[in-house]
Amino acid sequence: MPSKGYTTQEYSKHPFLLSSEEVISHLQTNDETGISLNKAQDARKIYGPNKLEGEGVVKWYSVLLKQVSNAMILVLVLAMALSYGVTDYIEGGVITAVILLNVAIGFYQEFQAEKKMDSLRALSSPSAAVLRDGHIETIPSAEVVPGDIVQVKTGDTIPADLRLIEAMNLECDEKILTGEAIPVAKDLKVDFSNNNELETGIGDRLNMAYSSSTVTKGRGRGVVVFTGMYTEIGRIAASMQGKKRKPNRSLSRRKGGPMQPAKGVLLRIWDGVGEFLGLTVGTPLQRKLSKLAYILFGCALLLAIIVFGVNKFNVTNEVAIYAISTGIAIIPESLVAVLTITMVVGMTQMRKRRVVIRQLSALEALGGVTNICSDKTGTLTLGQMITRKAWLPGVGMYSVNNAEEAADPTKGSVTLGPAPDFAKEKEKDKKPFDRDAPAVSWDVSNEKNAMAEKEEAMTPTSSDSTGIPLITAELQEFLQSTALCNLAAVRLDKEKNEWQAIGDPTEIALQVFAHRFQLGKKTLQEQHGWTQLAEYPFDSSIKRMSVIYREGEKENTHIFCKGAVERIIDLCTTIGTGPNQRTVTPEVKEEVLEQMTRLAQQGLRVMAIAQRQYSAYDGQVEIPREDIEKDLTLLGLAGLYDPPRLETKDAVRECATAGIKVHMLTGDHPSTAEAIAKEVGIIPTNRASLPHSVATSLVKAASEFDAMTEDEIDALPTLPLVIARCAPSTKTRMIAALHRRRAFCAMTGDGVNDAPSLQAADVGIAMGLAGSDVAKGASDIVLTDDNFASIVNAIEEGRRMFDNIQKFILHLLTSNVAEVILLIVGLGFQDEAGFSVFPLSPLQILWINMLTSSFPAFGLGREKPSYDIMRRPPHKSKHGVFTGQVIVDMIVYGTIMGTCTLLTFVIIIYGPGNADLGVDCNRYYSGSCNTVFRARAAVFAELTWLILVSAWEFKNLRRSMFSLDPERSDGSKFPFFKDIYENKFLFYAVAIGAVSVFPAVYIPGLNTQVFKHIGIGWEWALALGSVVLFVAGVEAWKACKRRFGWFAVGGVEEGSERKLGLRQGFISFSRAVSMRKSESDLDRDVVLQAGEKV
Repeated sequence: MPSKGYTTQEYSKHPFLLSSEEVISHLQTNDETGISLNKAQDARKIYGPNKLEGEGVVKWYSVLLKQVSNAMILVLVLAMALSYGVTDYIEGGVITAVILLNVAIGFYQEFQAEKKMDSLRALSSPSAAVLRDGHIETIPSAEVVPGDIVQVKTGDTIPADLRLIEAMNLECDEKILTGEAIPVAKDLKVDFSNNNELETGIGDRLNMAYSSSTVTKGRGRGVVVFTGMYTEIGRIAASMQGKKRKPNRSLSRRKGGPMQPAKGVLLRIWDGVGEFLGLTVGTPLQRKLSKLAYILFGCALLLAIIVFGVNKFNVTNEVAIYAISTGIAIIPESLVAVLTITMVVGMTQMRKRRVVIRQLSALEALGGVTNICSDKTGTLTLGQMITRKAWLPGVGMYSVNNAEEAADPTKGSVTLGPAPDFAKEKEKDKKPFDRDAPAVSWDVSNEKNAMAEKEEAMTPTSSDSTGIPLITAELQEFLQSTALCNLAAVRLDKEKNEWQAIGDPTEIALQVFAHRFQLGKKTLQEQHGWTQLAEYPFDSSIKRMSVIYREGEKENTHIFCKGAVERIIDLCTTIGTGPNQRTVTPEVKEEVLEQMTRLAQQGLRVMAIAQRQYSAYDGQVEIPREDIEKDLTLLGLAGLYDPPRLETKDAVRECATAGIKVHMLTGDHPSTAEAIAKEVGIIPTNRASLPHSVATSLVKAASEFDAMTEDEIDALPTLPLVIARCAPSTKTRMIAALHRRRAFCAMTGDGVNDAPSLQAADVGIAMGLAGSDVAKGASDIVLTDDNFASIVNAIEEGRRMFDNIQKFILHLLTSNVAEVILLIVGLGFQDEAGFSVFPLSPLQILWINMLTSSFPAFGLGREKPSYDIMRRPPHKSKHGVFTGQVIVDMIVYGTIMGTCTLLTFVIIIYGPGNADLGVDCNRYYSGSCNTVFRARAAVFAELTWLILVSAWEFKNLRRSMFSLDPERSDGSKFPFFKDIYENKFLFYAVAIGAVSVFPAVYIPGLNTQVFKHIGIGWEWALALGSVVLFVAGVEAWKACKRRFGWFAVGGVEEGSERKLGLRQGFISFSRAVSMRKSESDLDRDVVLQAGEKV
């Protein structure tokens, strides 16, 4: 774990077991003045920078070795050696240049991509407030060293592991380490002297604050005890960096018997060779391309044997050159460069769409995603709490509408309406609410919701000139409690003219609600004279917080309390104030809990607000908490809402249309999770029409899911679309269940505890804003905005890249098939000496493969998404880019192309040429070679043009080149020219490539000495006629595919409608009420969610 050259950071005991004085003494620091600047500089040299090391550190030599060991490059190296071996230095030199060009381009692009990824590590704690020479300085977190005294406050990110020496209501969000969503309250009074490190978990070490955790409440000071890889987050990162060996690789006889060492050595050698050759590592596309290269290499050897056999194994230089020609013809030399550059361009496009690709090859995997397992908070939602509802007993329901800024109290409006009367609803519906029932077992009818909300929104209310309801006595007491029992701060930055908030999102939401009525905490303290006397911080075991305040010079004090409804209501003796006050009875308690249930069903987190008057209190004597938090008066309930992102619903619908299922894995309550899932369209609003087994499997609590065996999970008709109260282990089980159903899944995560599930997923997606460095290191892609819609953008871009890779691979390999057909049949064209005369020279082939084919292939890699790219199901990851359609198309088009060029050669040689094949025309030009050289020129020009035209044909593998987009709205009857000009790079690549044929044919010396051809005349007509024949053949094949449905995506022809059934999707008309809009603004949308059994 320690970095080389740096001192180990160690103590006699773990710092949490030592007193603060012992830690300060050990580090030779001072808690009042900190360390000196000189000592800090020396410490950086001793302990190293405060940052995570790891796999993301880019090494240029490893990237270069990866490029050199590429399978396609190795094949070219063998061809180069053979060329030099037969003293064909021109050909060998050209192949050498091709190799160097491929390696240089691949190295530069991948090295730049890896360097860009290092910048993501800066997303952790950017700065720290440290005490040095008695002054507070703000420095980059990487410069923090052991012994530094660090001050932290609400909203800060802990820069290193701290042994706390001061804590005032300090709470830290340590979910990235522990997975617990509840912040940990720090307590320096806890005595750990009798404990040991193994007995006390990270979350229980209350005198420590850990690197990358965030301060949600209070303030504190601590001495830095661990930095960099010695921190707890660094230890986890280090444990994940080592590679785990595959099974049966052990060299121990105890584990595998007496033959295990020999077996382990052989398997390790196999792994090493496979890794070097690229056959056992990398993405499916990388492995398939490596296999393709060696298959083509085997084919090249076979072709060489055929060439030698035809010449009776009399391997002269001429025969060897012909064999090299056939070998080069079957290898797509530019494939590596085209693939790398295309993926880098795709990665650049991804960055513009707020997605960072950690590896270029991850783009291919994205296109095959069938299931997305997403967090809710901050991904599907904004991650910002807004007080959406406030229920005051006897007063009614306050509703906040059109509020989109969590910290801005001036945005949105507040209305007052009647609260639901549950007694009347029970009498009318004869259907009591059961708050303990599973959230999935019932649905509130849309009609009832719409009527209730419309009634609520339409009810007239008294208000002042600002449109805010008048502040009644009941409301004022409620607002005072929410504002004063609160540690959040909300302020207006006048310079930037924007509202800013610091603190826990829950408390920010309550504080902003109080600010809407000009009764924020600061106003109450400064203008109304409220003074805080004591505080009982939030305790996760009792789920509440209390404060004691005095108003002005009054003798009596007030106790304000907030917390979970179930915990607060048990401490209340009355609810409401003034004339609306009632004694708490079982019926009244049931009414409160029913209000809580109704709010939870709307996706709200419900908090209870209470108070009581207390006798004189001077703050000097500490009163037991149980004596303070009793005989309370419930003032009301606050419903807090984390709004779904505006784009989430459309993104979910787009996923459903694309055959991708979205699963929500969240730590929220089942009712809240279900409500949000309905709102964004993950689950249908009304499941009454579904079979009971399907309906009950859609939403599950993690406790229920984790209790099921694998067989029970596999027996479910569909895996849950929503899992509530989700733990990290639940995510891993969900991925395993998806894999057993042969799904290709993506998983989102942000904390350290999410790293295993990110690694287990086919595509791990880390959060760039809220994610830890460890999560990013375990992921394949990183979202810079933590937005679910960006995942959909990434999948769309992945599908576009997958389509385009198929197009240019087909384009490159089709020409290779044509060249091989031409050269193999050409073995029969023998001159007077008995040597075969090749229809294409080796350098003609390299020119075509590297220049003619490469730039149109680059252009195909830049094609825009097809019109139906998100309307078809994901491609099968098992087949990758080499689908049946691509393989058959390659053979069909290559055969047509090779036949056309062969016919041209035959017509010229055996027509006007009188079958004169000359003497030694493979090496030199002479008068006897005139016909052969003219035939080669015609074949060269024709093959060039056919390859260029095929690039336009391959813009779509099924639709006609003359009508690529059937949904074009401009009314064009013949959109051919507009379609081909739309991709300008491809258009000019084809145009320039077509014109470049003429100088290659006519420039003296270049034509006869290099390309082995001469200028032609009437032969141009054959080349042009073959282009027409080729286009007709391609169009006829495409028409057959469309007519008979051959190779249709998902078995459905493009443009036809897929029938919707239970296996393919749920359709429900759901009222998607955005909680940031007026509740009277109702709309109906079709929610399509793919529901096939995966």
